[in-house]
Amino acid sequence: MRTHFQQRQQGVMLLEALIAILIFSVGILALVAMQGLAINYTSEAKYRSDASFLASEIISQIWVDRTNLANYAYPGGTAPELANWVAKINNTLPQAATNPPTITIDVPSGTVDVTVRWLPPNAEAARNYRTIAVVSNP
Repeated sequence: MRTHFQQRQQGVMLLEALIAILIFSVGILALVAMQGLAINYTSEAKYRSDASFLASEIISQIWVDRTNLANYAYPGGTAPELANWVAKINNTLPQAATNPPTITIDVPSGTVDVTVRWLPPNAEAARNYRTIAVVSNP
């Protein structure tokens, strides 16, 4: 025969087990959310790194061909390397074709302003990478 105290304790172990499972589940969900954020930040960093590389690549090409500085303005430039560069951007960065790059050139000062744009998956706004260089004659 059970005592009054034993009857009051009935089911407490089950309740403790359910609370432990709840706490464990919340911890697992938080871990999954952190993993998702880490993947998102990693892909953002990769896109920014790729954009930086592509901007540096065209600036390097402009340095090599600095006598034709005005031909590298984009859109509208006539340098043959521009088409390949824009194709690289479109193949490397997501939705770069709908967010085209720009190259603004001030010929007298030799200032080159390169902006590369892209729209990451599940992002609301386009991202951009901008760099400015001064290309001058040696």
